[in-house]
Amino acid sequence: MQFPVQRLLNRATWVKVHLYLALIAGFFFALMGLTGGISVYREELDELLNSKLVIEQPAGKRQSLDKIMAAVQAAHPNRYGSWTLEMPRSAHGMITVWYDKPRETFFELYAPLMVSVNPYTAEVVASRFWGQTATTWLLDLHTQLRLDRFGWNAVGILGLLLMVSIGTGVYLWWPGWRGIRDALRIRHDAGMIRLAFDLHRMIGLLSASILLLLSFTGFHLSYPAILEALTGSSGMEHGETGRNIISTAIPNNHPVELESAEFVARAPFPRAELRRVTTPAGDSGIYRINLRQASEINQRHPYTTVWVDRWSGQVKEVRDPSGFTSGQTFTTWVWPMHTGEAFGATGRFVWFLAGIGLFVLYVSGLLQWLHRHGKVRDRKVNLATLRPLFYRLQKMSCRAGLVLFRLAVLLLQKAKRYVPHVIKAYAALWQWLHSMIISRQKRVGKDNWK
Repeated sequence: MQFPVQRLLNRATWVKVHLYLALIAGFFFALMGLTGGISVYREELDELLNSKLVIEQPAGKRQSLDKIMAAVQAAHPNRYGSWTLEMPRSAHGMITVWYDKPRETFFELYAPLMVSVNPYTAEVVASRFWGQTATTWLLDLHTQLRLDRFGWNAVGILGLLLMVSIGTGVYLWWPGWRGIRDALRIRHDAGMIRLAFDLHRMIGLLSASILLLLSFTGFHLSYPAILEALTGSSGMEHGETGRNIISTAIPNNHPVELESAEFVARAPFPRAELRRVTTPAGDSGIYRINLRQASEINQRHPYTTVWVDRWSGQVKEVRDPSGFTSGQTFTTWVWPMHTGEAFGATGRFVWFLAGIGLFVLYVSGLLQWLHRHGKVRDRKVNLATLRPLFYRLQKMSCRAGLVLFRLAVLLLQKAKRYVPHVIKAYAALWQWLHSMIISRQKRVGKDNWK
């Protein structure tokens, strides 16, 4: 029996889909939005909560990377293996030295040791574990619901469901060309429930494109293999180097030091900014130096990488994003687009508003549902005392709308050259899913015939 298309396109069907998604997963959508919006400013919030991580008056030259690493090893003499030094983003920030698998949190999905070092004095200021600070705990809640691998996969599924919820919400909002003006009105004098309804529609409309992008990128961050398969860019997921390079030189008594390895790595990219240095582990280990070129969209996690042999000082391999395929380049955009850093300070602020807006959408929608079932009474809203604030918010909304429009135009301009590849990839995915459905129907039909 064929499923009637008229029933699928029925507005009442999409109302139920939107409602049931909100009732079942709405709380988690709101949680993702709230924690994600706050985590946009994770570093700034961490420095606000821990004043010792901020250098008030930077003075003198920075200590060498070798002195920084010696101070870290003196503070943690029983930790062996590879360390990663992350350079500060400003003159007032600390160098963060990461140790990926400390014994204290070895069996957790992701809980490295974070050592904060003053770059001017080589003083170890703080040693903390990921997930045991307020900001990293909040980010773990956003990325994995504090449930390790199961939570990580669940968040990916939530991203997929959020895309469906946003799509149905926009479809249900559309009033036709003649009704657009009335649909954009916010009636604050018609009662609390009506105000909640109007705010729900307005905020949903303004944030729909951003939330779609966030849910799309969030899904692929949880399931990077899907995007890699579609774009032909294996080993390009966030946090992966994509290569397993080892030293082939004979160990000797004069290994290359950190500063020397950085100097060698800068030769192919003299104008690039140093972002990370990963030290070798064992005799076959190798230096991995991450640099950022001006053309890269990634700020914290650039893809320009140079591998330097610790014994011979030779460059073993170079990864230059300017030589990436279109699929690889598209993959490198996922993380900075999800965090908003791809669009600078303005983009991060808009992403913050979109995350908070998702929380407001859940609260306003839940209020309407509770009123419809007699759990909440309607009441008048007196905005006289809040009128000046309301006007300021209205002006800010207009400005935010302009910013969103400019960001959308910028995103479309940057993505124009990659759209055909993405469409081709998803067409292949759809064809594969369609063939699977057809084959399953045939098997079911044979079983019923038997």
